[in-house]
Amino acid sequence: MNIKLTSLACFIGLAVSSNIMAQTEVEKLRSEVDALNKKAQEWEAYQGIKQKMEKDVSALNDKAREWEEWKAPKTLVHLAGFADVGYTDQKDATGSFSFGGFSPIFHYQFADKFMLEAELEFEINEGGKSEASIGYLTIDWFVNDYLALVGGKFLSPLGQFRQNIHPSWINKLASAPTGFGHDQAAPNADVGFMARGGYLLESQNSFNYAVYIANGPTLEADGSEIDMIETPGLGKDGDGSKTVGGRFGMFFPASKFEFGVSLATGKVSVRSGAAGSYSYDASRSYDVVGMDFNWRTGSIDIRGEFIQQKYGAESTSVAPDSGIWEAWYVQAAYNFSGTNWEAVARLGEYDTPTDSKDVEQITVGANYLFATNLVGKLSYEFNDNPNAGLTGKDRVLVQLAYGF
Repeated sequence: MNIKLTSLACFIGLAVSSNIMAQTEVEKLRSEVDALNKKAQEWEAYQGIKQKMEKDVSALNDKAREWEEWKAPKTLVHLAGFADVGYTDQKDATGSFSFGGFSPIFHYQFADKFMLEAELEFEINEGGKSEASIGYLTIDWFVNDYLALVGGKFLSPLGQFRQNIHPSWINKLASAPTGFGHDQAAPNADVGFMARGGYLLESQNSFNYAVYIANGPTLEADGSEIDMIETPGLGKDGDGSKTVGGRFGMFFPASKFEFGVSLATGKVSVRSGAAGSYSYDASRSYDVVGMDFNWRTGSIDIRGEFIQQKYGAESTSVAPDSGIWEAWYVQAAYNFSGTNWEAVARLGEYDTPTDSKDVEQITVGANYLFATNLVGKLSYEFNDNPNAGLTGKDRVLVQLAYGF
Protein backbone atom coordinates (compact mmCIF):
# COMPACT_ATOMS: atom_id res chain seq x y z
CA MET A 1 0.00 0.00 0.00
CA ASN A 2 2.80 2.34 0.88
CA ILE A 3 4.48 1.45 -2.38
CA LYS A 4 1.37 2.35 -4.34
CA LEU A 5 0.99 5.60 -2.48
CA THR A 6 4.59 6.41 -3.07
CA SER A 7 4.31 5.63 -6.79
CA LEU A 8 1.19 7.73 -7.10
CA ALA A 9 2.89 10.59 -5.36
CA CYS A 10 5.85 10.30 -7.67
CA PHE A 11 3.59 10.23 -10.74
CA ILE A 12 1.68 13.23 -9.54
CA GLY A 13 4.97 15.02 -8.86
CA LEU A 14 6.24 14.19 -12.30
CA ALA A 15 3.01 15.39 -13.93
CA VAL A 16 3.10 18.62 -12.02
CA SER A 17 6.78 19.06 -12.86
CA SER A 18 6.10 18.34 -16.57
CA ASN A 19 3.26 20.83 -16.60
CA ILE A 20 5.46 23.45 -15.05
CA MET A 21 8.18 22.71 -17.59
CA ALA A 22 5.67 22.87 -20.45
CA GLN A 23 4.42 26.22 -19.24
CA THR A 24 8.02 27.41 -19.01
CA GLU A 25 8.69 26.27 -22.61
CA VAL A 26 5.55 28.00 -23.80
CA GLU A 27 6.59 31.20 -22.08
CA LYS A 28 10.02 30.84 -23.62
CA LEU A 29 8.52 30.29 -27.07
CA ARG A 30 6.26 33.26 -26.56
CA SER A 31 9.25 35.38 -25.62
CA GLU A 32 11.12 34.18 -28.69
CA VAL A 33 8.10 34.89 -30.92
CA ASP A 34 7.76 38.33 -29.38
CA ALA A 35 11.46 38.90 -29.97
CA LEU A 36 11.10 37.72 -33.58
CA ASN A 37 8.10 39.98 -34.09
CA LYS A 38 10.08 42.86 -32.67
CA LYS A 39 12.99 42.01 -34.95
CA ALA A 40 10.59 41.82 -37.92
CA GLN A 41 9.14 45.20 -37.02
CA GLU A 42 12.64 46.61 -36.67
CA TRP A 43 13.57 45.06 -40.07
CA GLU A 44 10.51 46.58 -41.74
CA ALA A 45 11.34 49.93 -40.20
CA TYR A 46 14.96 49.52 -41.38
CA GLN A 47 13.79 48.67 -44.90
CA GLY A 48 11.63 51.79 -44.95
CA ILE A 49 14.54 53.91 -43.77
CA LYS A 50 16.82 52.18 -46.28
CA GLN A 51 14.44 52.83 -49.17
CA LYS A 52 14.10 56.47 -48.16
CA MET A 53 17.88 56.78 -47.90
CA GLU A 54 18.27 55.14 -51.33
CA LYS A 55 15.80 57.64 -52.82
CA ASP A 56 17.63 60.50 -51.12
CA VAL A 57 20.99 59.23 -52.39
CA SER A 58 19.56 58.83 -55.92
CA ALA A 59 18.20 62.37 -55.81
CA LEU A 60 21.56 63.64 -54.58
CA ASN A 61 23.31 61.75 -57.40
CA ASP A 62 20.95 63.38 -59.91
CA LYS A 63 21.72 66.78 -58.46
CA ALA A 64 25.43 65.99 -58.54
CA ARG A 65 25.19 65.02 -62.22
CA GLU A 66 23.33 68.25 -62.94
CA TRP A 67 26.02 70.16 -61.08
CA GLU A 68 28.74 68.37 -63.05
CA GLU A 69 26.97 69.31 -66.28
CA TRP A 70 27.02 72.95 -65.19
CA LYS A 71 30.68 72.64 -64.24
CA ALA A 72 31.55 70.96 -67.57
CA PRO A 73 28.57 71.66 -69.89
CA LYS A 74 28.19 69.94 -73.23
CA THR A 75 26.35 72.95 -74.63
CA LEU A 76 28.11 76.29 -74.93
CA VAL A 77 26.59 79.61 -76.02
CA HIS A 78 28.65 82.50 -77.36
CA LEU A 79 27.61 85.93 -78.62
CA ALA A 80 29.77 87.98 -80.99
CA GLY A 81 29.15 90.48 -83.77
CA PHE A 82 29.82 94.00 -84.95
CA ALA A 83 28.19 97.39 -85.52
CA ASP A 84 29.13 100.69 -87.08
CA VAL A 85 27.94 104.26 -87.44
CA GLY A 86 29.22 106.94 -89.79
CA TYR A 87 28.88 109.88 -92.11
CA THR A 88 29.08 109.94 -95.94
CA ASP A 89 29.46 113.00 -98.13
CA GLN A 90 29.32 112.32 -101.88
CA LYS A 91 30.18 114.84 -104.59
CA ASP A 92 27.09 116.70 -105.90
CA ALA A 93 24.94 115.18 -103.11
CA THR A 94 23.92 116.03 -99.56
CA GLY A 95 26.01 114.46 -96.84
CA SER A 96 24.19 112.10 -94.46
CA PHE A 97 24.82 110.41 -91.16
CA SER A 98 24.36 106.66 -91.31
CA PHE A 99 23.67 103.71 -89.10
CA GLY A 100 25.74 101.19 -91.02
CA GLY A 101 24.23 98.19 -89.30
CA PHE A 102 24.13 95.96 -86.25
CA SER A 103 25.06 92.33 -86.81
CA PRO A 104 24.93 90.02 -83.78
CA ILE A 105 26.47 86.59 -84.35
CA PHE A 106 25.30 83.62 -82.27
CA HIS A 107 27.21 80.38 -81.67
CA TYR A 108 25.52 77.39 -80.02
CA GLN A 109 27.95 74.49 -79.66
CA PHE A 110 27.11 70.93 -78.56
CA ALA A 111 30.11 69.04 -77.16
CA ASP A 112 32.99 69.36 -79.64
CA LYS A 113 31.08 67.94 -82.61
CA PHE A 114 28.25 70.29 -83.61
CA MET A 115 27.66 74.02 -83.73
CA LEU A 116 24.86 76.27 -84.92
CA GLU A 117 26.12 79.68 -86.03
CA ALA A 118 24.03 82.55 -87.28
CA GLU A 119 24.48 86.21 -88.17
CA LEU A 120 21.49 88.56 -88.06
CA GLU A 121 21.65 91.88 -89.88
CA PHE A 122 19.73 94.95 -88.73
CA GLU A 123 19.72 98.14 -90.81
CA ILE A 124 17.77 101.39 -91.13
CA ASN A 125 16.65 102.22 -94.66
CA GLU A 126 16.38 105.66 -96.24
CA GLY A 127 12.78 105.97 -95.05
CA GLY A 128 13.79 105.36 -91.43
CA LYS A 129 12.31 101.86 -91.15
CA SER A 130 14.25 99.02 -89.59
CA GLU A 131 15.07 96.04 -91.78
CA ALA A 132 16.20 92.63 -90.54
CA SER A 133 17.68 89.70 -92.44
CA ILE A 134 19.78 86.58 -91.93
CA GLY A 135 23.36 87.05 -93.09
CA TYR A 136 24.05 83.36 -92.65
CA LEU A 137 22.79 80.43 -90.61
CA THR A 138 24.45 77.02 -90.65
CA ILE A 139 24.72 73.82 -88.64
CA ASP A 140 28.33 72.64 -88.60
CA TRP A 141 29.53 69.09 -87.93
CA PHE A 142 33.20 68.88 -86.93
CA VAL A 143 33.97 65.42 -88.28
CA ASN A 144 37.66 65.52 -87.33
CA ASP A 145 40.61 67.91 -87.21
CA TYR A 146 40.69 68.15 -90.99
CA LEU A 147 37.02 68.27 -92.01
CA ALA A 148 33.87 70.17 -91.10
CA LEU A 149 30.55 69.65 -92.87
CA VAL A 150 28.35 72.74 -93.12
CA GLY A 151 24.70 72.94 -94.11
CA GLY A 152 22.41 75.97 -94.49
CA LYS A 153 22.99 79.52 -95.70
CA PHE A 154 26.69 80.36 -95.69
CA LEU A 155 28.85 83.23 -96.90
CA SER A 156 30.40 82.46 -100.27
CA PRO A 157 33.78 80.74 -99.80
CA LEU A 158 34.97 82.13 -103.15
CA GLY A 159 37.73 84.63 -102.48
CA GLN A 160 38.57 86.25 -99.16
CA PHE A 161 36.74 89.55 -98.73
CA ARG A 162 33.17 88.32 -98.43
CA GLN A 163 33.82 85.44 -96.03
CA ASN A 164 36.60 86.95 -93.90
CA ILE A 165 37.09 90.70 -94.38
CA HIS A 166 33.62 92.27 -94.78
CA PRO A 167 32.83 92.96 -91.06
CA SER A 168 33.31 96.69 -90.59
CA TRP A 169 35.76 96.36 -87.68
CA ILE A 170 38.00 94.06 -89.77
CA ASN A 171 37.79 95.92 -93.08
CA LYS A 172 40.51 98.57 -92.93
CA LEU A 173 38.55 101.10 -94.99
CA ALA A 174 35.07 102.51 -94.46
CA SER A 175 33.70 100.89 -97.63
CA ALA A 176 33.95 97.59 -99.48
CA PRO A 177 36.25 97.43 -102.54
CA THR A 178 34.39 98.41 -105.70
CA GLY A 179 32.71 95.32 -107.18
CA PHE A 180 32.77 93.43 -103.87
CA GLY A 181 29.51 94.81 -102.46
CA HIS A 182 26.09 93.18 -102.55
CA ASP A 183 25.05 91.72 -105.93
CA GLN A 184 28.16 92.91 -107.72
CA ALA A 185 31.09 90.91 -109.15
CA ALA A 186 31.84 88.88 -106.01
CA PRO A 187 29.27 86.24 -104.92
CA ASN A 188 27.82 87.02 -101.48
CA ALA A 189 26.19 83.86 -100.10
CA ASP A 190 24.69 80.48 -101.00
CA VAL A 191 22.25 77.93 -99.60
CA GLY A 192 23.46 74.35 -99.73
CA PHE A 193 26.14 72.09 -98.24
CA MET A 194 29.86 72.68 -97.85
CA ALA A 195 32.91 70.72 -96.73
CA ARG A 196 35.85 72.74 -95.43
CA GLY A 197 39.01 72.23 -93.46
CA GLY A 198 42.77 72.21 -93.66
CA TYR A 199 45.85 70.10 -93.27
CA LEU A 200 49.33 70.84 -91.90
CA LEU A 201 52.03 69.56 -94.23
CA GLU A 202 55.40 68.17 -93.12
CA SER A 203 56.99 71.39 -94.37
CA GLN A 204 54.87 73.24 -91.74
CA ASN A 205 53.02 74.95 -94.59
CA SER A 206 49.26 74.41 -94.46
CA PHE A 207 46.67 73.63 -97.08
CA ASN A 208 43.08 74.82 -96.66
CA TYR A 209 39.99 74.12 -98.71
CA ALA A 210 36.25 74.74 -99.00
CA VAL A 211 34.08 72.92 -101.55
CA TYR A 212 30.31 73.30 -101.87
CA ILE A 213 27.13 72.52 -103.76
CA ALA A 214 24.33 75.08 -103.61
CA ASN A 215 21.25 76.55 -105.26
CA GLY A 216 23.39 79.17 -106.97
CA PRO A 217 22.51 82.68 -108.23
CA THR A 218 19.87 84.15 -110.49
CA LEU A 219 19.90 86.94 -113.10
CA GLU A 220 17.82 90.10 -112.92
CA ALA A 221 17.02 91.78 -116.26
CA ASP A 222 16.24 95.40 -117.05
CA GLY A 223 14.61 95.28 -120.46
CA SER A 224 16.83 93.25 -122.75
CA GLU A 225 19.96 93.63 -120.57
CA ILE A 226 21.11 91.82 -117.43
CA ASP A 227 20.98 94.34 -114.58
CA MET A 228 22.68 92.22 -111.91
CA ILE A 229 23.72 88.75 -110.80
CA GLU A 230 21.85 88.15 -107.56
CA THR A 231 23.79 86.05 -105.03
CA PRO A 232 22.10 86.66 -101.64
CA GLY A 233 21.74 82.94 -100.89
CA LEU A 234 18.54 81.91 -102.64
CA GLY A 235 16.07 79.59 -100.93
CA LYS A 236 15.05 77.97 -104.24
CA ASP A 237 16.93 76.63 -107.23
CA GLY A 238 14.98 78.26 -110.05
CA ASP A 239 17.05 76.99 -112.97
CA GLY A 240 17.05 73.34 -111.86
CA SER A 241 20.84 73.02 -111.85
CA LYS A 242 23.04 73.27 -108.78
CA THR A 243 26.23 75.32 -108.59
CA VAL A 244 29.39 73.54 -107.42
CA GLY A 245 32.68 75.17 -106.56
CA GLY A 246 35.25 75.96 -103.94
CA ARG A 247 38.41 77.69 -102.85
CA PHE A 248 41.81 76.07 -102.36
CA GLY A 249 44.58 77.90 -100.52
CA MET A 250 48.13 77.51 -99.25
CA PHE A 251 49.57 79.34 -96.25
CA PHE A 252 53.32 79.74 -95.77
CA PRO A 253 53.84 80.71 -92.11
CA ALA A 254 57.57 81.44 -92.46
CA SER A 255 56.83 84.28 -94.88
CA LYS A 256 53.27 84.96 -93.59
CA PHE A 257 51.94 84.64 -97.12
CA GLU A 258 48.72 83.00 -98.30
CA PHE A 259 47.51 82.37 -101.83
CA GLY A 260 44.13 81.04 -102.92
CA VAL A 261 42.31 80.01 -106.09
CA SER A 262 38.49 79.96 -106.41
CA LEU A 263 36.40 78.15 -109.02
CA ALA A 264 32.67 77.49 -109.49
CA THR A 265 30.37 76.34 -112.29
CA GLY A 266 26.68 75.69 -112.83
CA LYS A 267 23.62 77.09 -114.56
CA VAL A 268 21.76 80.38 -114.17
CA SER A 269 18.60 81.92 -115.62
CA VAL A 270 16.72 85.21 -115.70
CA ARG A 271 14.05 85.54 -113.01
CA SER A 272 10.94 87.64 -113.43
CA GLY A 273 7.75 88.25 -111.47
CA ALA A 274 7.22 88.80 -107.75
CA ALA A 275 8.12 86.74 -104.70
CA GLY A 276 5.86 83.71 -104.48
CA SER A 277 5.16 83.69 -108.20
CA TYR A 278 8.60 83.90 -109.79
CA SER A 279 9.15 82.51 -113.27
CA TYR A 280 12.46 81.55 -114.87
CA ASP A 281 13.48 81.48 -118.50
CA ALA A 282 15.86 78.98 -120.14
CA SER A 283 19.05 78.29 -118.18
CA ARG A 284 22.51 79.17 -119.45
CA SER A 285 26.10 78.47 -118.37
CA TYR A 286 27.53 80.15 -115.29
CA ASP A 287 31.20 80.16 -114.22
CA VAL A 288 33.27 81.87 -111.56
CA VAL A 289 37.04 82.17 -111.30
CA GLY A 290 39.03 84.06 -108.70
CA MET A 291 42.44 84.48 -107.05
CA ASP A 292 43.49 86.13 -103.80
CA PHE A 293 46.59 86.69 -101.69
CA ASN A 294 47.62 88.33 -98.45
CA TRP A 295 51.06 89.02 -96.99
CA ARG A 296 52.09 90.44 -93.66
CA THR A 297 55.50 91.55 -92.55
CA GLY A 298 56.19 93.72 -89.55
CA SER A 299 53.82 96.70 -89.64
CA ILE A 300 52.81 96.15 -93.28
CA ASP A 301 49.72 94.27 -94.46
CA ILE A 302 49.22 93.77 -98.21
CA ARG A 303 46.35 91.91 -99.83
CA GLY A 304 44.68 91.62 -103.18
CA GLU A 305 41.86 89.79 -104.92
CA PHE A 306 40.39 89.17 -108.36
CA ILE A 307 36.93 87.73 -109.05
CA GLN A 308 34.97 87.13 -112.24
CA GLN A 309 31.41 85.89 -112.79
CA LYS A 310 30.51 84.94 -116.35
CA TYR A 311 27.21 83.77 -117.87
CA GLY A 312 26.62 82.47 -121.37
CA ALA A 313 24.23 83.57 -124.12
CA GLU A 314 20.68 82.19 -124.42
CA SER A 315 18.79 83.12 -127.58
CA THR A 316 15.33 82.42 -126.13
CA SER A 317 15.84 84.65 -123.06
CA VAL A 318 14.44 88.16 -122.63
CA ALA A 319 18.10 89.19 -122.17
CA PRO A 320 19.91 86.90 -124.65
CA ASP A 321 23.49 88.21 -124.51
CA SER A 322 26.35 86.73 -122.52
CA GLY A 323 28.13 88.87 -119.95
CA ILE A 324 31.13 89.19 -117.66
CA TRP A 325 31.16 90.90 -114.27
CA GLU A 326 34.62 91.21 -112.77
CA ALA A 327 36.47 93.19 -110.13
CA TRP A 328 39.87 93.36 -108.51
CA TYR A 329 41.65 95.32 -105.82
CA VAL A 330 45.07 95.63 -104.18
CA GLN A 331 45.33 97.10 -100.70
CA ALA A 332 48.24 98.09 -98.46
CA ALA A 333 48.07 99.10 -94.80
CA TYR A 334 50.83 100.42 -92.56
CA ASN A 335 50.67 100.60 -88.77
CA PHE A 336 52.90 103.33 -87.34
CA SER A 337 55.04 101.59 -84.73
CA GLY A 338 54.40 102.68 -81.17
CA THR A 339 51.15 104.46 -82.05
CA ASN A 340 47.50 103.61 -82.64
CA TRP A 341 47.52 105.16 -86.12
CA GLU A 342 47.26 103.27 -89.37
CA ALA A 343 47.41 104.41 -93.01
CA VAL A 344 45.61 102.49 -95.78
CA ALA A 345 45.53 102.74 -99.58
CA ARG A 346 43.51 100.64 -102.03
CA LEU A 347 43.37 100.51 -105.82
CA GLY A 348 40.49 98.70 -107.54
CA GLU A 349 38.35 98.32 -110.64
CA TYR A 350 34.84 97.06 -111.37
CA ASP A 351 33.79 96.13 -114.92
CA THR A 352 30.28 95.09 -116.01
CA PRO A 353 28.33 94.70 -119.28
CA THR A 354 26.67 98.05 -118.45
CA ASP A 355 29.05 100.98 -119.05
CA SER A 356 27.35 103.23 -116.50
CA LYS A 357 28.20 100.81 -113.65
CA ASP A 358 31.93 100.56 -114.38
CA VAL A 359 34.24 102.05 -111.74
CA GLU A 360 37.94 102.75 -111.38
CA GLN A 361 38.64 103.53 -107.74
CA ILE A 362 41.46 104.75 -105.53
CA THR A 363 40.76 104.90 -101.81
CA VAL A 364 43.01 106.31 -99.09
CA GLY A 365 42.36 106.32 -95.39
CA ALA A 366 43.63 107.02 -91.90
CA ASN A 367 42.52 104.85 -88.97
CA TYR A 368 42.82 105.26 -85.22
CA LEU A 369 42.63 102.06 -83.16
CA PHE A 370 41.04 102.80 -79.79
CA ALA A 371 41.35 99.04 -79.24
CA THR A 372 41.94 96.07 -81.52
CA ASN A 373 38.16 95.79 -81.95
CA LEU A 374 37.21 99.50 -81.90
CA VAL A 375 38.36 101.52 -84.91
CA GLY A 376 37.76 105.07 -86.09
CA LYS A 377 38.19 105.54 -89.87
CA LEU A 378 38.46 108.47 -92.25
CA SER A 379 38.40 107.38 -95.91
CA TYR A 380 38.33 109.19 -99.24
CA GLU A 381 37.28 107.50 -102.49
CA PHE A 382 38.40 108.77 -105.89
CA ASN A 383 35.82 107.23 -108.22
CA ASP A 384 35.99 107.41 -112.00
CA ASN A 385 34.14 105.76 -114.90
CA PRO A 386 36.61 104.84 -117.68
CA ASN A 387 34.01 104.95 -120.45
CA ALA A 388 33.74 107.99 -122.69
CA GLY A 389 31.29 110.62 -121.50
CA LEU A 390 30.80 109.07 -118.04
CA THR A 391 32.20 110.16 -114.68
CA GLY A 392 32.27 108.86 -111.16
CA LYS A 393 31.47 110.57 -107.88
CA ASP A 394 34.09 110.92 -105.17
CA ARG A 395 33.11 110.28 -101.55
CA VAL A 396 34.29 111.11 -98.04
CA LEU A 397 33.42 108.51 -95.41
CA VAL A 398 33.79 108.67 -91.63
CA GLN A 399 33.10 105.53 -89.63
CA LEU A 400 33.32 104.18 -86.11
CA ALA A 401 33.29 100.38 -86.12
CA TYR A 402 33.03 98.11 -83.08
CA GLY A 403 33.48 94.36 -82.97
CA PHE A 404 32.47 92.29 -79.98
